[in-house]
Amino acid sequence: MIAKAHRALSLLAEQSIANTGLCLTDFVALEALLHKGPLTISEIQDKVRLASGSMTAAVDRLEKLGLVVRKSSPTDRRARVVHLTAEGKSLALSCFERHAKDLEALMSALSQKEKEQLYGSIKQLGLLAAEQLSSQEVTANRTREQARKMIMIAE
Repeated sequence: MIAKAHRALSLLAEQSIANTGLCLTDFVALEALLHKGPLTISEIQDKVRLASGSMTAAVDRLEKLGLVVRKSSPTDRRARVVHLTAEGKSLALSCFERHAKDLEALMSALSQKEKEQLYGSIKQLGLLAAEQLSSQEVTANRTREQARKMIMIAE
């Protein structure tokens, strides 16, 4: 049931983003820069969880459209920081507002109490899942460490 709901909601969200005239990758890059400020490509990538090639291509497209500029980092000569231009900020604001309105319209089917309950339940499930993943990772790390020790003993 959760997977089906996630799929349907994702499709509606993607349709909402497409209605702004942007592709998903460009939208999430602009949204990250709008809400987090100037970022390196790898920082944008970490925030939106996209492959580095996809993010670089998105920034290239946005730069060609005059929506972002790359500038040298004041703290790292190797890094380039992506900034929204005035036009990029204006477009990002209007697209994000339109997308937020679309999502709010969908959520209007729920009462305030139902929204609060849903938020609390999803948050609780997310925290539980993260906790389980973390404990599985600790167990996997212990198993790998034990295997390394056994290999060292055998050698």
